[in-house]
Amino acid sequence: MLPLGIKEAIKDVVMRVFTLADLKNKHFLALAGNAIIALFAVVTIGLLTRSLSKPDIGTWFFFLGIYSLGDAIRSGFLGTAAIKFYAGTTAERSAKVLGSVWYLAILITGFLTLIDLGFLCFIKYIKNDALALTVQWFGITFISSLPFNLIFWILVADERYDRVLWLRLVNSLSMVLSLTTLILLHKMSINALLWCNVATNCLTSLVGLVWGLGRVSTLFKRTKECTMEIVHYGKFSLGSTFVSKLLGNTDTFIITSMLGTTALAIYSIPLKLMEIIEFPLRSFVGTGMSAMAVAFNRDNKEETSYILKKYSGILTVCFIPLSIMAVLFADLAIKILGGAQYVGTDAANIYRLLMVLAILQPADRFIGVTLDIIHKPKINFYKVIVMLIMVVVGDFTGVLVLHNLYGIVVGALLTVLGGLLYGYFQLNKFMSFSLREMMMVGIKESRLWIKSRF
Repeated sequence: MLPLGIKEAIKDVVMRVFTLADLKNKHFLALAGNAIIALFAVVTIGLLTRSLSKPDIGTWFFFLGIYSLGDAIRSGFLGTAAIKFYAGTTAERSAKVLGSVWYLAILITGFLTLIDLGFLCFIKYIKNDALALTVQWFGITFISSLPFNLIFWILVADERYDRVLWLRLVNSLSMVLSLTTLILLHKMSINALLWCNVATNCLTSLVGLVWGLGRVSTLFKRTKECTMEIVHYGKFSLGSTFVSKLLGNTDTFIITSMLGTTALAIYSIPLKLMEIIEFPLRSFVGTGMSAMAVAFNRDNKEETSYILKKYSGILTVCFIPLSIMAVLFADLAIKILGGAQYVGTDAANIYRLLMVLAILQPADRFIGVTLDIIHKPKINFYKVIVMLIMVVVGDFTGVLVLHNLYGIVVGALLTVLGGLLYGYFQLNKFMSFSLREMMMVGIKESRLWIKSRF
């Protein structure tokens, strides 16, 4: 038992750091929502690594890689555009934007599903088991995720991160409960996993639509002018998002073809552990993007620039100690997540290297987002093209020379440096921004937050 004085001191510190107002703060809610995704993603992969073989785990990540490319077409074309043209506008304008987004989302979903059905007609000629399984499941999975994806775009634009939190909880918790049930009943398989994925998508979409968050009625308020405006903007943001997804999936394809699905399973464990930096990064990008959109739509370029420096700077400051902790406890993290079968593999060292590189991620990610917000998606598209070239050259060269997964890390290093440097010099043509200013603002804002609590 702790003495009463120490208990009161601990309580006082907690109350200073986390007040009731913080729990309603959009940054906290966005962070909590992405933390739920990260937590349940870790739990999910922990369940899968203990119930499926390494080849099946590799097949699952291959499916996710192909599916994410299809999702990148839809979200890349419409996600950023929905937030940019919707945030901070009038009710009439927002209805036209959402109606146009719904219309285009349905068209894109139908088009890609038809392409998948075409491949399905020739499935007997597909000799690769992972690819055949992907063709079987892509269409139904893509359709099931349409409503809740669009609902998330609306909620982010409205900055209703409390509702985002609840919907993400529904999606993630239902997935974990379904997998746990299958494991306890000894019914777990790769096909059962894919059924669970579709079922949880349908449940989340249904909850969002019943809750009235989809605003489907705006579909009848779309206009041709607004639709074409989104199309013209989206064609560049589509390229950026699609190529960005292709960046990550390039690793998947090269590992599978050159090192095998077992190596892909080993590499996927540290990638899942990277959620420790991905969930705060996604949170800050979400809140920062909507804040920058509002500032830019009001023609306040100075505020837009400061938001960029503030968000990327705070994250960079926070990622430094996180990276140090990852280096120290990588072996333990791999053992907890993957189990004994991944101990002694390259997974721990790869995780250490990727976490060190993660320090550069906030600046790179926010530079890309800012280019989209200031209506320069074409430049952001060129940026990710540069990164794609770097990852392909780096991955192939690294694996050919080293003959192991460390060659993929070489590609990751070249990719981050190439994208960061290109985006940095391009952005400086349109607004005042430097890496030094980013760090100074990040340190300043971090100190202000700490000072306000103590």
